[in-house]
Amino acid sequence: MRLVHESAEGRRTLATDVEVADSLLAKTRGLMFREEVPEGYALVFRFEPTALERVGARLPGPLAGLGEWAASRGIHMLFVRVPLDVLWLRDGEVVRVRTLNPWRGMDSAAADTVVELPGGAAEGVEPGDTVRLVEDAGRTDADPEASDDDMFGVPADDDTDAAPGRESAPDPAGSGAADGGGDRGE
Repeated sequence: MRLVHESAEGRRTLATDVEVADSLLAKTRGLMFREEVPEGYALVFRFEPTALERVGARLPGPLAGLGEWAASRGIHMLFVRVPLDVLWLRDGEVVRVRTLNPWRGMDSAAADTVVELPGGAAEGVEPGDTVRLVEDAGRTDADPEASDDDMFGVPADDDTDAAPGRESAPDPAGSGAADGGGDRGE
């Protein structure tokens, strides 16, 4: 599997070594205690909607935000020894991007998928972009984009031109977060 970023600038692969945290233990452990996270690696957390999310989405008035609150997925950096770029996704669309520093960073956003990458790997990824987990069943070294079987349920795009990483837009809020990470959207 590989993780593919798509934006108005084009398409590029964020990671070729993708692990899915599919158990409670794997989701709890995340990338804690690892000495390093290799370039090209991603850890993907998928979340099914909870009963509170489903009910909260149908509530009227001031309770309408309950579903959004229940969908919030938090990430902490306690016992994580390296900086990470974290992407929060909803139906494959990036809703938040954050760089978190070792040991002291934390953040959350409403999402059905969270992706952890080595620090700097998400350079150029912005809210509104698409990130897809793609199965590599038909892929060969001669044809790196051969299989676009999307694992997030987002239709594959016929455009297979890979684009180099684009420059990050300046952070209008600055990078004065308490954990030192730059907030790139919510």
